[in-house]
Amino acid sequence: MAATKDPRPCSIADTLALVGEKYSLLVLREVCLGNGRFDQLVRNIGAPRDVLSTRLRRLVDAGILTKRVYSERPQRFQYRPTQAGLELEPVLMTLMAWGDRHVRQDDERPMVIEHSCGNELLPEVTCRACGETVRHEDLTAHPQAPGWSVSGPTAA
Repeated sequence: MAATKDPRPCSIADTLALVGEKYSLLVLREVCLGNGRFDQLVRNIGAPRDVLSTRLRRLVDAGILTKRVYSERPQRFQYRPTQAGLELEPVLMTLMAWGDRHVRQDDERPMVIEHSCGNELLPEVTCRACGETVRHEDLTAHPQAPGWSVSGPTAA
């Protein structure tokens, strides 16, 4: 089957266009951990400096991070998450938990996050309306984009 000229309108694709590039979510991880200085980011992520600069610029331009001067001579910046960046933190926690379950080959987890209740955070997606845990079999998609159904583009 030939690829369509215009792929399905999708908020996931739109989000990945902003944060799906290599190192972008790792930048957000570090900034959310409080490591917002460029040298910390280079050390903790391992990204080439030019690539890291590009990712930081893009995340600032997208409104996910803010950039503040912390030294005038030489001029150096610290990055912090905006509200939009903080709203991505649960996504990072869910990705981490998934990786701990499905990617790690050993029982050693590189990091554990503690919730303010004092217990280890075990993220779970729940329905805001009923409070139930979200399971695949309980979901029904309702495409809202004109000309699209669940299975793909509809006939014009």
